[in-house]
Amino acid sequence: MTRDIRERLAEHGIRLKDYAAGEHVTTCPECSHARKKKTDPCLSVKIDGEGGATWICHHCDMTGNVPCFEKPHKWKRPTLPEKPKKSDAMYDWFKGRGISRETVDAAGCYATEEYYGSDKKSCVAFPYRLDGKPVNVKYRTRDKQFKQTQGAQRTLYNIDNVTGDEIVFVEGEMDVLALWEAGIKNAVSLPDGAPKEAKFRDDDKRFEALRNCLPKLEGVTKVIIATDSDEPGQALAAELAHRFGKDRCWRVMWDEATKDANAVLKAWGKETLKASIEDAEPWPIDGVYRFEDFGSAVLDMYHGRGPQPVRIGIDGLDDFYKVMPGTFHIVTGIPNHGKSNFLEQITMTLAEKHGWKFGIFSPEHKPAQYASRLLEKHLKKPFYDGPNPRMTPEEITSGLEYVNRHFYYITSNDHTPTIDWILEKAQLSCLKYGIKGLVIDPYNEIEAGRKKNQTETEFVSQLISKIKRFCRTHDVTVWVVAHPAKMHRDQNGDQPMPDLYSISGSAHWFNKADMGLIVHRNFEEKTTAVAISKVKEIPAWGCTGKLTFWFDGAHRVYKPSGAF
Repeated sequence: MTRDIRERLAEHGIRLKDYAAGEHVTTCPECSHARKKKTDPCLSVKIDGEGGATWICHHCDMTGNVPCFEKPHKWKRPTLPEKPKKSDAMYDWFKGRGISRETVDAAGCYATEEYYGSDKKSCVAFPYRLDGKPVNVKYRTRDKQFKQTQGAQRTLYNIDNVTGDEIVFVEGEMDVLALWEAGIKNAVSLPDGAPKEAKFRDDDKRFEALRNCLPKLEGVTKVIIATDSDEPGQALAAELAHRFGKDRCWRVMWDEATKDANAVLKAWGKETLKASIEDAEPWPIDGVYRFEDFGSAVLDMYHGRGPQPVRIGIDGLDDFYKVMPGTFHIVTGIPNHGKSNFLEQITMTLAEKHGWKFGIFSPEHKPAQYASRLLEKHLKKPFYDGPNPRMTPEEITSGLEYVNRHFYYITSNDHTPTIDWILEKAQLSCLKYGIKGLVIDPYNEIEAGRKKNQTETEFVSQLISKIKRFCRTHDVTVWVVAHPAKMHRDQNGDQPMPDLYSISGSAHWFNKADMGLIVHRNFEEKTTAVAISKVKEIPAWGCTGKLTFWFDGAHRVYKPSGAF
């Protein structure tokens, strides 16, 4: 026995110091070779003493098992009575559950008495047959006490009626007979009921009946799973789909009022029960959905319910550029052309008009410096002394109270943060402060952390994917400010407005953004052009276009051209 379990574990790359029954630890064949601590015993192995073992790695979560020894069985075959008792009381009991005398007789059910403990009780017998021969009998009392022939071979109830390429699994003998009553005779059930939870063990004795019926299951190509709608029924469904393969499984979902096939027969009749099986749907594929699953969301969108794009509240901009919660925005422009300044006006307006809170990662500005810029947008006055009246110390104090409630500065003093570090701090800010927006200004201050042989294009694509996943998961809108690559001047010496494809690093900035803004200053005309060059959902979120603003120095805000 010891030599056998050693060889069986070795086939999976698992080697132990000894092979006695009990708990053992060793290195993991999947991950240990790639870890710094290659000798760390991260794999737990349990040997059950019957030739089987299970294991789990506490580092990479790899699991597996080898089943117990196959032992020769000497099955005890039941002897069915020559003249089985079929009382009127038994037929009435079945009739109360919608099952006719004809179905009861065809299934060979009969009334009898069996000991349950020290008490002998009246019960109904359900013979199990395999290749026409009785192999087991299951007994049921009126109050749902069960027992089976001791030492009998475990098989599927009604397996002899499965003769084609389709089979229906239900949870009990009464459900099998209910389907029989509805004209569906290829239904079966396991003799030992449903598990409390799905464990997916190859040597689970509950599913021994499947192994004993393999010759009759080899030609099955469609498995309809119609187990109960409660938790054990769902666990049984998962176990069956695991064993047969989801690609050939179909699912029947009962409602809460009628949780199984027999309940549907009693409540709605044969035709409804038959239609329920015929309308079974393919087992869902993880990550793939039908659009009808989102029908209510589509109607909510049509009627303006649920999340809606926000009109920021900046004159001239709102018709072109709205903010849909949970989206990713890219902002670009030539350095010193005002893109950060314009974005600060967007965030402050969202805070003032809609109560939004923001996380700010802006390492090019010290916290006090960034606070002064936000104060200018909030108080509509210059922070520094100049030709226009500046804010007073008292105004700064009250203004800081407002800024403190709506903006949270994210910074690291001892290292250059990675995008993972920034998003982790933003996630905590969601939980603690309820931020709805995150500003990363600029992208080139993020630690690249590029893997060996990874191109910048691949890195940028991965970075944007992480940001968008954060947006969707936490319903937070993220703005990233990214500089364009080095711009060439035209024949007049002017730098033309860049586009989103000009951003340094990758065209993914344009391709994967939900919204894209370009801010470009005309120094001669003292105006600022704002181009909305990417709108993922037109017209719901706005439309592409180009607007002209002028900067009101006295009030430190942008105003649409022509507004005074």
